[in-house]
Amino acid sequence: MHKLIFTSVFILLLSFKIQAQQGQVSIDEDPQIKRLLAIYKDANANALYYTIQIGFGSYDAAEELKQEASIAFPEYDPKIVFDSPTYRVHVGKFTDRLEAEKKFLEVRQQFPGALLLRPETANR
Repeated sequence: MHKLIFTSVFILLLSFKIQAQQGQVSIDEDPQIKRLLAIYKDANANALYYTIQIGFGSYDAAEELKQEASIAFPEYDPKIVFDSPTYRVHVGKFTDRLEAEKKFLEVRQQFPGALLLRPETANR
């Protein structure tokens, strides 16, 4: 009796293995997708936005300031921008002036020399 049950279970499990399927996924992408992504990236690169400059100076000073800003405002990725002859530290990228001014007031409490900027793009 045990031999019959064991054989039945073995055959049942073997049938699951035999019926397993192997598959391959292929994605057909519209050729216009890459073109649209390039247009989107270009539009974002040339978009006007507001940013907050929290300070400037030598590269070492800018790096130190960037570290302070990363701790104080982790939600806004601080960036170092080279504008000859100094390095400037910018925080945030705001498309709405009201939002930028609200954050500017908060940032200015910690960095009194902060400035609210609206950088001009090279294409304008």
